[in-house]
Amino acid sequence: MRAEILSVGTELLMGQIANTDAEYISKRLPEVGIGVFYHTVVGDNPGRLEECLKLALSRADVVITTGGLGPTQDDLTKETIAKVLGLAMVEDEESIGAIRAFFERRGSVMANNNLRQGCFPEGALILKNDMGTAPGCVITTGDSKYVIMLPGPPKELKPMFDNGVMPFLKEKAQKPLVSKFVRVTGVGESSLEEKIMSLIDGQTNPTFATYAKDGNVTIRVTASDEDGNGNQLLEEAVGKIKDILGDAVYSTEDEELVQVVLNMLKERNLEIACAESCTGGSLAKLITSCPGSSEVFHTGLVTYSEDSKMKLLGVKKETLDKYTVYSEQVAGEMAEGLQKLTGAQVCVGITGVAGPGGGTEQTPVGTVFIGVKYKERLSVTKHCFAGMSRDRVRILSVVNSLNNIRKEMLKDG
Repeated sequence: MRAEILSVGTELLMGQIANTDAEYISKRLPEVGIGVFYHTVVGDNPGRLEECLKLALSRADVVITTGGLGPTQDDLTKETIAKVLGLAMVEDEESIGAIRAFFERRGSVMANNNLRQGCFPEGALILKNDMGTAPGCVITTGDSKYVIMLPGPPKELKPMFDNGVMPFLKEKAQKPLVSKFVRVTGVGESSLEEKIMSLIDGQTNPTFATYAKDGNVTIRVTASDEDGNGNQLLEEAVGKIKDILGDAVYSTEDEELVQVVLNMLKERNLEIACAESCTGGSLAKLITSCPGSSEVFHTGLVTYSEDSKMKLLGVKKETLDKYTVYSEQVAGEMAEGLQKLTGAQVCVGITGVAGPGGGTEQTPVGTVFIGVKYKERLSVTKHCFAGMSRDRVRILSVVNSLNNIRKEMLKDG
């Protein structure tokens, strides 16, 4: 079955908010054997919405709309869809009662226009909204297609989609699909594709798709489970990927790299500390944003100046004078000094030129050194992120720091 997600809202077109609803729905639909073929965004204009809906119905089996179910005059998704399908709008007494009760529970006065949210195209299957006042609905068209209307706010859409839409579509799905996400770091997307080309060529079942984000690459492996052997096919394909890529694969459970590193630290009962210069505390921020990080995170220092590197971390002045602050030697001394200061078993020192200025012929903008002191072992790596923005250099420095920590722990098994 083919699906199209039709997102309604002028705020989406203007870039005022990100379209996280479409992202969420697209990730979930393959679980019930439905592929998303199109994303469309249209403003709060009934004429253009009508055009988009007709086009979507001409090329998709399932059309899912998000937004435009509110109480105001520009919320016209239901009315426009009813017009296109030739259906009358009717009141649903149960929905109207639920809307009244919603305001009563909060001790708020309900405006009469909220009752518009209790009207639906005739024959619609109502989807309850436990998180707001806008119920959703499902319409089965005369040619056995489905139009599903969901509210725009993610806190309302997600539970409605999970509890109402997914069970409904599971019953209608023709070929259920199962997927695994193989997460890879330290290998670029084009290089990765070359390495696994023998798997990609002639792909039928399972299929492979790659996409890159923030220095990591995800391989989505999807198999048809029509014969009940989808999971076995996935495991075999993932095993082949791991054989080819080795320890560049950091997860087969769709986990972020930072979470994988935190889990490894917890398993080994290790503490980590960070001394950052060009990344400005980004590594410490990312680690501590994860629940449970307090079990392993010891200290985070932003030693931006040479003076702070010397006073807090014990970096030698002669090292700075001889090799400059942007050097392998300084990154190493930062990590070692941090371990002496904190006693943490895993210590990271990061120094480099994030830009846009400050580079030299010897150390151009984008040059970063990462030192990792793992127990008694010190390793320092040099990275060149030339031609990238300041933010991009910092992001990639953090990703590579996490990967270096991961690889040091892997050496111990």
